[in-house]
Amino acid sequence: MIRRLLVLFLVLGTFTQLGAKAALAQTREDCLACHSDSTLTKDGPGKKTISLFVREQVLNGSTHAKLACVSCHEGFNPEELPHKAEIGHVNCARCHGKAVLKHPFHPEINRAVSHGQLPKTLCQSCHGTHNVQSPKQPGAPFSKARLTQDCGQCHQKAAEHFPASAHGQALAKGVKGAPNCLTCHQTTTGFVMGRGVDSLTVKLNQNKLCFGCHLDNPDVRARTSPTAGFIQGYESSVHGQALEKKGLAGAANCVSCHGSHDMKRGSDATSFVNRLNIPKTCGTCHTKVAVLYKTSVHGVEVAKGNDDAPVCTSCHGEHTILGKKDPNSRTAPTNVSAQVCQPCHASVQLSAKYGLRSDRFKTFTDSYHGLASRGGSLSVANCASCHGGHDIKASSDPTSTVNKANLKVTCGKCHPGASERFAQGSVHITLTQEQEPILYWVALGYVILIVLIIGGMLGHNVLDFVKKSKHNLKVRRGLIDAEHGGHTLYLRMSLNERLQHAALVVSFVTLVITGFALKFPEAWWVAPLHRNLPGVFDLRSLVHRIAGVIMLVASVYHLYYIAVVPRGRQLVKDLFPGPQDLVDAINVVKYNLGWSSEKPKFGRFSYIEKSEYWALVWGNIVMGATGVILWFDNTFMNLLTKLGWDIARTVHYYEAWLATLAILVWHIYFVVFNPDIYPVNLAFWKGTLTEREMLDEHPLELERLRAQAGDDADDDAPGATPA
Repeated sequence: MIRRLLVLFLVLGTFTQLGAKAALAQTREDCLACHSDSTLTKDGPGKKTISLFVREQVLNGSTHAKLACVSCHEGFNPEELPHKAEIGHVNCARCHGKAVLKHPFHPEINRAVSHGQLPKTLCQSCHGTHNVQSPKQPGAPFSKARLTQDCGQCHQKAAEHFPASAHGQALAKGVKGAPNCLTCHQTTTGFVMGRGVDSLTVKLNQNKLCFGCHLDNPDVRARTSPTAGFIQGYESSVHGQALEKKGLAGAANCVSCHGSHDMKRGSDATSFVNRLNIPKTCGTCHTKVAVLYKTSVHGVEVAKGNDDAPVCTSCHGEHTILGKKDPNSRTAPTNVSAQVCQPCHASVQLSAKYGLRSDRFKTFTDSYHGLASRGGSLSVANCASCHGGHDIKASSDPTSTVNKANLKVTCGKCHPGASERFAQGSVHITLTQEQEPILYWVALGYVILIVLIIGGMLGHNVLDFVKKSKHNLKVRRGLIDAEHGGHTLYLRMSLNERLQHAALVVSFVTLVITGFALKFPEAWWVAPLHRNLPGVFDLRSLVHRIAGVIMLVASVYHLYYIAVVPRGRQLVKDLFPGPQDLVDAINVVKYNLGWSSEKPKFGRFSYIEKSEYWALVWGNIVMGATGVILWFDNTFMNLLTKLGWDIARTVHYYEAWLATLAILVWHIYFVVFNPDIYPVNLAFWKGTLTEREMLDEHPLELERLRAQAGDDADDDAPGATPA
């Protein structure tokens, strides 16, 4: 009996003691009466304990040191002892309501934030539990100096990479404007990754974030290299347009190329945008192109670590990458040769260093392909058309598109029906005796011919001009009497002949303009056309061919005229040269030099007209034949080989110079600048010459016509006036 009373007393005493504690357990000290075991750091049987270290922080260093435990643990019921093992999560929003609602990591504000998607990542996950300290305090968790370290407790990979990045190094040095974790992540428009976020939104937000510093922050923009405009060029690039205008989530943004936590300067060998790493970086999106590039001569050299070898950005640009259909793009058909290939392959330094031919770009620009490309043609072949774009290989490589065995296929892309004869001849032509002896001697022969013929014409005309000018000056001064003629007009050119002449003039001038426009596309009178009128080159080519057809048709008709029409037969008879023409030419030179006082007399045609006529016949034959060969290139390359076609092209070009200079120096002088007929001989328009002009230029013909008119008058024939 006594034993039972003792047990009851002890039980009542225990409950009385617990009740007293429960009644008093409203302060921090009350709670610590139970939660003060310094040896337990994990959940004990039926209760939670905190370490002595945390207890000291609670009492001394915590921002919440003055708060009671029940201020946060509001799920505690003092009438239930011992209380439940879990008394509910702490609701920080009860005190920090405004801060929580504004916090970008809060799931109700930004459901895109990964932290908000993790149920265990609550306020205390970052700010702590009993040892909460303000991040504004130096040395406190998540203060600026400790951000990388504290965020790295969960984000270990980011914490490993960020200190070595350009941003991390700048932050460690205290550079003004250097970003830390919160600079990029503590924003609803920043680098926020997680479930429920489409990659387009993420990439657009990343771009805004990068531009927010590198363009909008004066401290960062002042140190931006090379320029802020260079960075802003991304917006107009194919990547920027595809992402921002077209909404293509697969387009590259800043992070795609530069990386995020491991972003480094291009000079760093481990940077994604280092020259030697560019192919791998671009290859993450452009996989097929990367495979082709890897096997090219450029890719092989880059793999060896050759810093001179071109990479993706060398050709396409960096931030200002444009599509190849954009006329301003470096890789556009009209630009790729001059802007992409030329800087390296015309470099004397690189040529000497690697044993490359430095004349390849020049020989290309002098070829038809190069001239047409410089003239604005969008369809003509450029360097990439033959050598390839990303899979460029040496011509000695059997798999190269420019290997001799493969030229038939390569050329056949533009020249249907191309045979092996297309490869019989040099592609890059240099007019040197060693490399192209046939073309060299053809060109040299024409140069000598032009110098001798045009030089002789020029000297002849200078003497003629001086002699006639002196004579006319004496007449005006009254020192000698002028020879006056009558008012009779004499027929020089019939209507038929004037129409032939008109067709010849129009076609010849058109051929000269359109032909030299191809050869000199940067000339002051050519460049504005193809720069301001896209597609004008194709029009030039069409007009040139039409003019050539007109000249050939006029030539064929002239053959009919001189063979069938009586006046035509007489014309060619009178134009046929004879020994007297050589004598007349010598006597004219003597007269003009003052070695003879007697001026030679000419008939219907002098050696001047005869030489011009037969030169025209020769020129029409040569230019017509070579022009047809050049026009129907596919056919004639198969017949004559590429070398034969090049010979025709060389002859066509130099013959054009010879004909043009002959017309300017010889014909234009005698029908325009001749002092005796200046400002112009109107026979081509009116068909007649005055008696005064006949006396000066064709006195023997005038005598014949007068005699003929006298005979006709004696015979009572009508038309005493020759014209």
